[in-house]
Amino acid sequence: MVNESVTANPFRLAKRVLPQHTDHGGVMWHGGYVAWLEEARIEALSAIGFPYERFVALGLEMPVVRLEIRYREALRLGDEVLLESWPQPRHGVRWPWTTRVVRAGVCAVEARVDLALVKVGRARRVLRHPPEEVAEVFEVLTGRKAAD
Repeated sequence: MVNESVTANPFRLAKRVLPQHTDHGGVMWHGGYVAWLEEARIEALSAIGFPYERFVALGLEMPVVRLEIRYREALRLGDEVLLESWPQPRHGVRWPWTTRVVRAGVCAVEARVDLALVKVGRARRVLRHPPEEVAEVFEVLTGRKAAD
């Protein structure tokens, strides 16, 4: 099921601050980071062979239940950055992800996003115990299990 090796080392995604990410002063708008955080999570899942579409096909979603962003340095139009993103071990029903936005080797932003695994349908419900294939995916991403 999982076909690439992505382990506890962070998944990395290169980005550039584009005009649509900035305010009138050329500084990255604070809300723009949220889209990048999601993109990093989705791309990490795809990199190990479990695209988010598989969650949807299983009748699952992972909505954000908590978001914390610490802005250390402003990013500006044209800055090239690296998003380093990885999930932490599950804590109860929460699936925390940590992401750092690094510019020229310096952490400009740190973020933590807590997700909950939800079964959708007539009645949405939080799953306390994930399906086996979903548990395996997060074991691989957190470095608790080797990729096949």
